[in-house]
Amino acid sequence: MLMQPECVPCILGRLLFETNLVDPSKGKEVMTEAIRILYEEFERGGNSALIATRLHRKTYEILGSDDPYYDMKKQANSVSLSLLPEARRFVESSENRFLAAAIAAVAGNVLDFGIRTGTMMPEQLAENFSSMLEEGLGHDDTRKIMEYIKPGSKVLYFTDNCGEIVFDKLLMREIRARGAHLTLVVKGKPMLSDAIMEDVRELDMDREADTVMTTGSDAVGIDLNDMPTELEGALNTCDIIIAKGMANYEAFSGSDYRPIAYMMKTKCRPVADSIRLPKGISVAKLVE
Repeated sequence: MLMQPECVPCILGRLLFETNLVDPSKGKEVMTEAIRILYEEFERGGNSALIATRLHRKTYEILGSDDPYYDMKKQANSVSLSLLPEARRFVESSENRFLAAAIAAVAGNVLDFGIRTGTMMPEQLAENFSSMLEEGLGHDDTRKIMEYIKPGSKVLYFTDNCGEIVFDKLLMREIRARGAHLTLVVKGKPMLSDAIMEDVRELDMDREADTVMTTGSDAVGIDLNDMPTELEGALNTCDIIIAKGMANYEAFSGSDYRPIAYMMKTKCRPVADSIRLPKGISVAKLVE
């Protein structure tokens, strides 16, 4: 997805948010560098995820931190674990377990710190979780998605935020219960609030997957021009890709990889317009 005018104030706000988490005195330096990079990148047009990667890497460099969101990520996982029994009951009591698991997995996508449309603090998820489960999906392609998930099929599952990944476990179980081979993909290095291998191990997520890979880097979403050979091979041979969250949508949407199921909250107008759905809804959208 190309960066849109609305993306500029959004990402500047996020850079300032993470700066204040680490060292507020670096705010002027961070904003100066961010404006310089945006001036170079925005005018010539470019993929929003790749531009965001360059901006966050520079900010982390200035701050001298490789993981500004570390404490918030741990808190998000903890809060989500406390809600997991409710989510599990929701799935187990449903006539359509796959749909229910998808609803729970997308509900966790509100955990996205530092943007106006995300949940700023993990505790806020607990306040709204039940209503989000009951609300369901605003766009539901799960029946079409399920057609690709059958005995022997290969599913490549790209995760997004910490906290959210706790509920991904429920959907991962339903995928494997259908006889599919599941490969889980997390970030290769810390970026924003995204899950990494440390989270996979701490949450025993490797028990819910047949294989676990990383993107090989800290790129926002994924840099499709810079990924491990193993992951590239998996992308070229899988039967379906499940891409959680807006950053993965921004990275994949301009590619030729198909079929791909985007599962996320449409938190901003540029993403909502790009995927041709309303802003602010829970989405399971299949692109074939």
